[in-house]
Amino acid sequence: MHTSALVLFSGGQDSTTCLAHALSRYERVETIAFDYRQRHVVELDARLRVLDELRRAYPHWASRLGQDHLLDVAVLGAVSETSLTRETEFQMQANGLPNTFVPGRNLLFLTLAAAVAYRRDLQVLVTGVCETDFSGYPDCRDDTMKAMQLALSLGMDKRLLIETPLMWIDKAETWRLAETLGGKRLVELIVEHTHTCYLGERDHRHAWGYGCGHCPACELRARGWERYQAPVST
Repeated sequence: MHTSALVLFSGGQDSTTCLAHALSRYERVETIAFDYRQRHVVELDARLRVLDELRRAYPHWASRLGQDHLLDVAVLGAVSETSLTRETEFQMQANGLPNTFVPGRNLLFLTLAAAVAYRRDLQVLVTGVCETDFSGYPDCRDDTMKAMQLALSLGMDKRLLIETPLMWIDKAETWRLAETLGGKRLVELIVEHTHTCYLGERDHRHAWGYGCGHCPACELRARGWERYQAPVST
């Protein structure tokens, strides 16, 4: 039986929902984030506010929430030519992938997270990747996660589980999952304190939270919020 987890926690809607999921399941939960010189580096500040708010709002989770880890992986930004690591416009590429795709990002994140989990004796890696409502990133697919789980378990000689609570749900269902896990208070916390916008915009407040409103991440979050708020047809 698994009792501990390490959550890949960027401070966005998805990773906050995954953190709530882990806190509702495991006795000991730690968090990890990565500074890869992303344009939206403001997320690294937002995540600390989210952690503080979670501890304050949910005392029963606070007792389970352990150490936070921040790793400097500037090399990822150095080798990437993407709109998340360079001041370039968001667009589709000739290969059919958006230029927001950072090659190797999730593979590197999971490898480093596994190394930390090994040192900290944590059994489960929790990540917010999703194949249902995503931008087509190949490193978010279920097959990729299964392959990484096998490779990391073999390479570490330690059985690691990669858990993907959002893999088969869309953004509207992610909002609903947050409400199921932590009630309306968690939804409000996500709206007010998490960060998703690729441009790092924190000046404009929308019904779904802060952001530019027109980058791919904002558009996806806004559409999910609209569907989440829509009356259920009978």
